[in-house]
Amino acid sequence: MSVANLCHRLQPQVSARTAAGFAEVLRRLGGPLQVAVAGRIKSGKSTLVNALIGRRVAPTDVGECTRLVTRFQYGTVDRVEIVFNDGRKQVLPFAADGMIPAELGIDIDQVSHIEAYLTNAVLQGMTVIDTPGLGSLDAASVSRTEQLLGAAKHRKPDEEEEDGADSEGSDELDDTSRNAVAGAEAVLYVVTQGVRADDQQALAAFTAATASREAGPVNAIAVLNKADTIAPESVEGSGGDVWKAATLLSEKQAATLKPRIADVLPVIGLIAESAESGGFSSPDAEALRQLAEMDDDILETMLISADIFTSWECDVAAGTRLRLLEKLDLFGVRYAVETIRKEPEITAGSLRRKLLDASGLEAVRQRLSIVFAARADGIKAAAALASVTALAHASGDPAERQRVHDAIEVLLAKPEAHQLRLLEALTLVASGAVDMPEDLSEEVLRVGSNADIGAQLGKPGAPRAELAAHALERAGWWRSFASFGATPAQSRVAHVVHRAYFLIWQQIRD
Repeated sequence: MSVANLCHRLQPQVSARTAAGFAEVLRRLGGPLQVAVAGRIKSGKSTLVNALIGRRVAPTDVGECTRLVTRFQYGTVDRVEIVFNDGRKQVLPFAADGMIPAELGIDIDQVSHIEAYLTNAVLQGMTVIDTPGLGSLDAASVSRTEQLLGAAKHRKPDEEEEDGADSEGSDELDDTSRNAVAGAEAVLYVVTQGVRADDQQALAAFTAATASREAGPVNAIAVLNKADTIAPESVEGSGGDVWKAATLLSEKQAATLKPRIADVLPVIGLIAESAESGGFSSPDAEALRQLAEMDDDILETMLISADIFTSWECDVAAGTRLRLLEKLDLFGVRYAVETIRKEPEITAGSLRRKLLDASGLEAVRQRLSIVFAARADGIKAAAALASVTALAHASGDPAERQRVHDAIEVLLAKPEAHQLRLLEALTLVASGAVDMPEDLSEEVLRVGSNADIGAQLGKPGAPRAELAAHALERAGWWRSFASFGATPAQSRVAHVVHRAYFLIWQQIRD
């Protein structure tokens, strides 16, 4: 609300173009959190998007649509809008299978992005943005993703100022200003077995609303997709268990990608999509039941590879087995057969729920809720402030830039802006802009990255009295550190952490 008031107050004091940018910032503040699903090509992003939404709507096969940014948001009528670079819009119906048409029949070089409106409860609280894959041979598709993530290189300040002079008096947003408010506010980054250099570069470049604040534990998490394809023998300590191997590998990847992300969680996107979006049916369950009745040795042989599974002569039709592979892959088929053998009377609905549990999707949703949803207002406000700063910078007017800067400093000095200060402190530490001893950095990240008080204090499940005492003790320690042991930059962060602990203590006590 404070950031919205700031925009309203500044609009009459800035140029028409900057005021138009502020209007867009206000619109974004009033909407749901925008979460981009990003990653390398063929990492399974669109499959995961379908699973999160609970509807198979994003094309997963390579086509025109997979080369475009697609925003899935809530609407009272299901529809697809193609948004062209010049602002024109063209409405399309969904395909017969309920998905966005894979081929649009238009020159996609003229297309900015796609807006998909769905009457879907999940999208009331979160807009999900599907992006083209990084590492694609299609330079235009990669550029669209980079622009959304804020990875595209900005023009030089003197070039921006020239644009500002040329656009004086216009109430239309120029490209620089539009980019300042076009990016996602949070990112769900999809990796597979190997984290590559460009994965780390993409996460490093991701910024809230394409402004200067780097992604960190507040607004970025990652998932290890296709967890079922990991060879357990390649991961020490897995004991031959696929999911254990995926969990251990996720922990290693989290250590590699931190402090850019809050966590890495294993997930099997294909099984999640099939189980959650209605792809898994009663006939599928019946086919699996037939497979469960087969001799162990024969079934084990069939499950060695996809080719053997579909070509083996048995009572279950080859086409049916191919359909099972497309929905569950070999791991899912094996898991479903083992479940049926343990529970012969299990219904198709219960089997679907078991598959959903095995996919790891629920853990991802819970983490999304903790990292994103619980802090949505703070994340959006921080992104909005970053956008306001970028818009003022792009204006080319030093007086306007100073006016906006001064107004933001006044806002951040107010007690109600503490959450923004905490997010800022967290970003400074996570990005390395403020150098902290490792143990203190970890403490700042913990306090700033969790919504649960026990997790913030590093004492999950502890009694309230113990939590209160610990919060008060750490508040005092950080105040002393700020005054006596810190550099000026560290002191600024320490004062914010001190107040965070004090507010936690107040919250527990009250």
